[in-house]
Amino acid sequence: MEWDRAIAAYDGDRIVGNAAALSFGLTVPGGVLPAAGVTTVGVHPTHRRRGALRQMMRLQLDDVHRRGEPLAVLWASEGSIYQRFGYGLASLRAGLKLDRHRNAFRRPHELSGQMRLVSEDEARAAFPPAYDAVRPARPGFFTFSDEFWNTEVFWFPEQWRRGRGAPFYVLHDVGGTVDGYARYAIREGDISEVSVLDMMAATPAAHLDLWRYLADIDLMARLESWNVAVDDPILLAVAEPRKLEMTLGDALWLRIVDLSSALAARRYRADGRVVLQVADEFCPWNDGRWALSVEGGVAALEATTDPPDLACDVTDLAAAYLGGFSFAQLAAAARVEELTPGGVVRADALFRTDRAPWCPRVF
Repeated sequence: MEWDRAIAAYDGDRIVGNAAALSFGLTVPGGVLPAAGVTTVGVHPTHRRRGALRQMMRLQLDDVHRRGEPLAVLWASEGSIYQRFGYGLASLRAGLKLDRHRNAFRRPHELSGQMRLVSEDEARAAFPPAYDAVRPARPGFFTFSDEFWNTEVFWFPEQWRRGRGAPFYVLHDVGGTVDGYARYAIREGDISEVSVLDMMAATPAAHLDLWRYLADIDLMARLESWNVAVDDPILLAVAEPRKLEMTLGDALWLRIVDLSSALAARRYRADGRVVLQVADEFCPWNDGRWALSVEGGVAALEATTDPPDLACDVTDLAAAYLGGFSFAQLAAAARVEELTPGGVVRADALFRTDRAPWCPRVF
């Protein structure tokens, strides 16, 4: 906990609500930006519907703005809560369950490297650099502090296990260089199951090797993971994609705190210009008409009186910011209004990304 970022709501001298933020760098298309990782938000049920949450969100976003962090992100217990404060659904996660007798790949698979089971101490040394090698390439990743590794990755108390045993740690290396890892636990019972807790790989070959290893552990009937990227290659690698039992869910919610710096710092797929009419009631400094001009992939944003191409709420711009959703999708859902013919196409040409954003961990 960063105590200068912790907020409490009081009734007399009793704390009846709380919110906090973690300081980290968030990977966005083309770079890494300072961001507030909003966490531990709650209000006692005895004090609900009295405005405590709104006051904490007001205080927190004003503080984020003063700190010069252009973005705030969170995992939502209920998505409708945070849309009131300008957070938009920025990424999805997929869950999967794969029975062992249906886990064959479409093509025969030969390992590209070696698998090595290691102790927790060895994993503590090997995991962070392997993670940091992957982090800059995928929007939605964030920096892990030493404290985060200790309390969120390597701490696995009984109340989190849900019938699973102590975790195992496996490294993938090629020629002595670690380029991937997995952390998993076993749930024994009538259906013994491999539960994937973390998996990271710097190359497509290492990624498939790790899936093959996890799916083939002896005496296990099933493999499951609750958080994989929606574009994970496992979907195209297996012979029977339907047997993955893939499900989709909301993941990272993003708040554009400072529109000007957030859009100017992002990199874009093409050159061009689009004028956005952005509504932002909770952070009025973002509210207005903005011209986004991109040249050589580098953007400039300025207030304008030119006719707008698109009208949207700040939550919808947040949904497109990491590349999780297109403006065409948002328009089809009546979330974006095209005011100039071709405005949606031009905006999507700018914001399109090669990979879907993915946040590998709850914070």
